[in-house]
Amino acid sequence: MHLGDFLRDELRLTGTHLGCEHGVCGACTVLVNGQPTRSCITFAVACEGQEVTTIEGYDDDAVMQKLRPAFTRHHALQCGFCTPGMLTTARDIVLRLPHADEALVRLELSGNLCRCTGYQGIVDAILDVLQQQRDTPDAEVEKLRQTLSLPRTMALGPVTTPSPAQPPTADPVVAAEMAEVDPIAMAKAKAKGNAIEVHFDVPYPADQVWEFMGDLPAVASCLPGATIDSHEGERVKGTIAIKFGPMSAAFAGAARLERDDAARRAVLRGAGQDSLSKSRTQGDITYRLEALTAGSTRVHVDMIYALQGPLAQFSRSGLVKDFVRRMVADFGKQITRRLGGQTVASNEPQPTVSVAGMMWSVLWSRIRGWFGKSPRP
Repeated sequence: MHLGDFLRDELRLTGTHLGCEHGVCGACTVLVNGQPTRSCITFAVACEGQEVTTIEGYDDDAVMQKLRPAFTRHHALQCGFCTPGMLTTARDIVLRLPHADEALVRLELSGNLCRCTGYQGIVDAILDVLQQQRDTPDAEVEKLRQTLSLPRTMALGPVTTPSPAQPPTADPVVAAEMAEVDPIAMAKAKAKGNAIEVHFDVPYPADQVWEFMGDLPAVASCLPGATIDSHEGERVKGTIAIKFGPMSAAFAGAARLERDDAARRAVLRGAGQDSLSKSRTQGDITYRLEALTAGSTRVHVDMIYALQGPLAQFSRSGLVKDFVRRMVADFGKQITRRLGGQTVASNEPQPTVSVAGMMWSVLWSRIRGWFGKSPRP
């Protein structure tokens, strides 16, 4: 049973609305340990021992006391179906992004769909509350921003609050074992079409690029959202953070690099798990270097991936492949920068990957391509 059905049918907390039931529309968004979460693609059993906050639990919440009247003033709701999830996401925006402008608010709302309002009233209501807090700071809101402590409303079992200094991560032993990718799962993934071939060019000699690509911490520093926790030989452990509109995932896991120096070919095999949704991913990334000229190299990348769990819904769209291609292109640009002398600390995390932002970029490119191919009148 997923969390949305458990809340509605077992606990009779019917303020949580179920829409698409595919993790797309955002109507069912609730808080799990303070983080916005799609309750329709989260198993109820995965929330045992976690703190879950629904729309019924905000009566004493300082941020919601400002958002609710702002939604009324700006007519930010009509039928009301999306409103519980929309308010949950709006609260998250107010707490995380005190200086957000309209463009950023719209981006953060991209994971919540509304078929009635046209969004302008919703955006105006959030901007109104943000401005209120800037003009006349509310001590309770500031406290929430600083501590990120959220109201205790309902617990599915004993409530445990992770320490801010020790965020929940995957067990390192489990992560190490997960680096051994299942070849059967990879074969099934390839048969399903979960394979991508892409390349990028680097304006440096092949030997120099090959040497750089063997430095796992350096390579990870070029990948958006990646953080290296430990590195030993050809094995590495770390986290990749990805954001799906109001949903965030941090895949903690491990990877192993297998290199063929003579052929300038390598395979990175890795796997990881998101601590909140319990989604698991594993994959093989094969890269091969081709010397185009004495000072130019083409890096061919073949990727096979498998995603299991609630977040698997996001692996089914053709846009995901466009997104990965765009991310690999950005990865190539970062490698060029590093080879050009622009250094980044190996343990410095890169900005979280914003799927919404990259997807919009991909969509806009497609739209421009369609109009570019249209016959002129």
